[in-house]
Amino acid sequence: MKQESQKLLGLDRLFIKTYGCQMNEYDSGRMADMMKQAYGLRLVATPDQADVILMNTCSVREKAEEKVYSELGRYKKLKEKRPDMIIGVGGCVGQQEGERIQKRAPYVDIVFGPQTYHRLPEMIKEIRRDRVCLTEIDMPEIEKFDHLPKAESHGAVGCVTIMEGCDKFCTFCVVPYTRGAEISRPVTDILDECRELLAGGAVEISLLGQNVNAYRGPGPDEEEWDFTMLLYAVAALPGLQRLRFSTSHPMEMTSELCVAFAEIPQLMPYLHLPVQSGSDHLLKVMHRGHDRETYFRIIDELRQHCPDIALSSDFIVGYPGESDEDFEQTLDLVRRVHYDSAFCFKYSPRPGTPASKVEDSVPEAVKDARLQQLLTLTREQTREAMQSQVGKTVAVLVEKESRDAGDMAGRTADFKIVHFKGQKRQIGQIMPVRITEAYGQSLRGELILADD
Repeated sequence: MKQESQKLLGLDRLFIKTYGCQMNEYDSGRMADMMKQAYGLRLVATPDQADVILMNTCSVREKAEEKVYSELGRYKKLKEKRPDMIIGVGGCVGQQEGERIQKRAPYVDIVFGPQTYHRLPEMIKEIRRDRVCLTEIDMPEIEKFDHLPKAESHGAVGCVTIMEGCDKFCTFCVVPYTRGAEISRPVTDILDECRELLAGGAVEISLLGQNVNAYRGPGPDEEEWDFTMLLYAVAALPGLQRLRFSTSHPMEMTSELCVAFAEIPQLMPYLHLPVQSGSDHLLKVMHRGHDRETYFRIIDELRQHCPDIALSSDFIVGYPGESDEDFEQTLDLVRRVHYDSAFCFKYSPRPGTPASKVEDSVPEAVKDARLQQLLTLTREQTREAMQSQVGKTVAVLVEKESRDAGDMAGRTADFKIVHFKGQKRQIGQIMPVRITEAYGQSLRGELILADD
């Protein structure tokens, strides 16, 4: 059946270009699994090798749409040489732009949103049969998970999306408009997908969601389970050695979740907890739902239960109306919390958000200066966090071969990247590594073998 369909469609090779968050990485992996099962398509490394090119886009960052159109311009040249090539634009820009993409780039065959990629096999079949262009950007409630094939493990680390969408409606964020309302998957479905990944060789699982700790899903006992209950259930699965989750919202950080870091051995001591600003005034204007003292209380409670927890966060500088005092409050928050890493961005209006209707009042030069000041501070904190590892022996999950010959790469429990001399057969093992050097974003170490 698969071979017949493949021959009929004249398709063999698939290229996926992924932008943005871990959830997009997860979605791209499921697209690849689905296209392999439906038509036997195999992934290739470059677009010029492909019969089908799919872009899985993100609309969070500045000029996201223009980056997509720029990339499409390169694909247009490929399609001029091979008119039967299929080009699709999916993800959040696909959802946001819809039919406008095909008006501007008529060589695009398919436009689809994050909730409709499960229909790709049928859409591609229709395009081949009827020579049409399609747009699918409706938002069925989590329907796609009922149509996806069994998860395939692609290494030591597996990701599972447990919920989609966002109900927080931060004024700067486009996610509620591109991903829809918060919808949680049933517990049984999540546990089944985790088991499939573990059976395929994964030893670490990362649970994903736009607001992952807002999870509220139907449990096998027909009661609603919250996120902490789900964590305990996933941690109990045979074969699981490490457990992570992302991305969290401060408003959903319960005391029970803080305690879980102490009680669940598999739950790694790392948390990405975006705050965006240290100013109570801006937090209110941004509709974040919490103030700085609430955030400090959460951090204190986390460190009470897990003293060595590594923290990262997101920050926006130059939000409309941000004063010098507001920015100083952000610097103060960063100094008080002391992050292992941080993602810092200049504010740019995203189409359709409430903030985009407000005057972008902070001059670009001021945004640039503030960004550099914040980056200097956060990079120094990252440097200190990395340097503190030198001389320690840490447990590293070996994930893949590194770029340099003979090198392997893996992560510590607190999510730091480590490079060391090793062998491919060690992938999937958690091994002791003595840290010898610290770089800006990674560590160097020496593998400690049993006879050392």
